[in-house]
Amino acid sequence: MTRKARLTLVALIVVCVLPVAASYFAFYVWQPSGRSNYGDLVTPTLLPDGALATADGGQFAREDIKGFWTYVVVSPAACDESCRQALYFTRQVRTAQAKESPRVARVWLLSDDGAPDASLLAEHPELVVARADRQWLDQLDGTTVAQVWLADPRGNVMMRYPTELDPKGMVKDLARLLKYSQVG
Repeated sequence: MTRKARLTLVALIVVCVLPVAASYFAFYVWQPSGRSNYGDLVTPTLLPDGALATADGGQFAREDIKGFWTYVVVSPAACDESCRQALYFTRQVRTAQAKESPRVARVWLLSDDGAPDASLLAEHPELVVARADRQWLDQLDGTTVAQVWLADPRGNVMMRYPTELDPKGMVKDLARLLKYSQVG
């Protein structure tokens, strides 16, 4: 065998073996985190069907948010600091989507019978405020601490955010969903 033939054979072996070796290295030695979203993905569950009373005397139902990516904040009417922060962050995350912001809605589900502060509601003009019933609270694990969920345009809750919110992570999650979503 000539020197040129040996070099060709060695190059051919390297080209064939290198991708396999790199894949084993990547899988067993250098494992990526495997997660690119900030919120926790949950099994998509359809929101309950019943209508809820809104703070302004109207009604709110799951059908009202069909076609929108929707942040759902579950909290008592006596909005503490974590609740105020959740409402503020969801408003800012929606605003950060710029031209895509009309595709995003926000709902505050009151987990008790109290009345929300009027000055707080004035800070959030496009926020839908509804009093959740037991069926909605069971679906969304209503607690005394503000909890933020994300529902898809079909009305399925599909992501839950931690109690300590990071608006940058929320912006990235929503931007990615809006970019690749064919619905809403």
